[in-house]
Amino acid sequence: MNTEFFIAKRIIGIKQNARKVSRPTIRIAIAGVAIGLAVMLLTVAIVRGFQYSIRYKVEGFNADIQISNYDNNDSYESVPVSRNGDSLAKLKKIPGVRHIQVYATKIGIIKTKTYNEGVLLKGVSGDYDWGFIRRNLVKGKVFTPADSMPSNAIVISKTIANDLGADTGSKLFIYFITKTKSPDSYGHYGYEQRVKSFFVRGIYSTGLDDFDRQYAFVDIAQIQKLNFWAPEQVGGFEIYCNNFNEVDKVEDKVNKLIGGNLIAESIKRSDSAIFSWLDLQNTNAAIIIILMSIVSAIAMVSALIVLILENTNMIGLLKALGAANSVIRKIFLINGAYLILWGMLWGNLAGLSLCYLQSRFGIVKLPQETYYVSQVPIYLNWKYILAINIGCFFTCLLMLIFPSFIISRISPARTLKYD
Repeated sequence: MNTEFFIAKRIIGIKQNARKVSRPTIRIAIAGVAIGLAVMLLTVAIVRGFQYSIRYKVEGFNADIQISNYDNNDSYESVPVSRNGDSLAKLKKIPGVRHIQVYATKIGIIKTKTYNEGVLLKGVSGDYDWGFIRRNLVKGKVFTPADSMPSNAIVISKTIANDLGADTGSKLFIYFITKTKSPDSYGHYGYEQRVKSFFVRGIYSTGLDDFDRQYAFVDIAQIQKLNFWAPEQVGGFEIYCNNFNEVDKVEDKVNKLIGGNLIAESIKRSDSAIFSWLDLQNTNAAIIIILMSIVSAIAMVSALIVLILENTNMIGLLKALGAANSVIRKIFLINGAYLILWGMLWGNLAGLSLCYLQSRFGIVKLPQETYYVSQVPIYLNWKYILAINIGCFFTCLLMLIFPSFIISRISPARTLKYD
């Protein structure tokens, strides 16, 4: 049997052998590790959940990558591109591409007797992935664009519906400013006001107020007619990737493939403010993890010092019997590791239980208009859990090495003289 482990096991009997002084200190140390680990797990789960929730909503509106005409100049009024070229077939073969769909956008103003609301119409085709909107529908349903006749259905947000006093089945008149179909005698195009009516088919709510207040979904054929486009002309393409972490790589490959008259832009660039804000949450999480690690380590250092001071006579006896300082330090480090593992066990139980309860029942609610989510989001990944546990254990254990050198200053002669 390992001598150091045997002696450490005899010392560590908290329930049977712990003295009155060391018992509360040891319990505080275990509680410190448990609370620290639980807070670290909750922090990472909440931050990751928040990041993934917001990212998923932004993806739902704009996909991972948008391809448009280079001449758009960041305008919502699209310069048309052809959907019949060979680029679309080549794009589908790029590794990491999950889905490609066409789209077009146009700005309009919804007018009622008492209210006007600016809106960005997003025209979608039969290849559009409605999954995100379906999951956020609060009333009605989505529509299916038809090839034979443009659908006059529209899907609007709950925010717009409330402002307009609209409901499913309501008729909306939307006014547009469009170029004239033909140029004048000088070859110049003029502008004219046009109006189209739509019937509300569905109402959605995502919690992203800036997007909800802006987007409405219609048949892409309606935008093609307003802009006097041919059926094969669209505003651009949207690409969904298999892995969001590879969006930048896919964006580079797409730009190399599509040629100079088109440009591909990921949502990391087009919505850079949102993603910069989300990345900032990583800094906040790192600060909390570092602080909790320090708290846990300090609690363990205090417990180890108390154990060493309470067992001074035993240390002197071991030295008198010929035990080296390194052997005795190992005994107390084993004690420390044992306490750390106990604290980690309780910390994992507490942290993971709270994460499960929140993800299952949504106990803690949030104002959606401020945080973009209605409840605290939770994302658990076993890689993160394992990394936090390993980091916590070794950080606390390394911190115990320094106080263990107190043992080398203990003299056998002095300790045994007054035993």
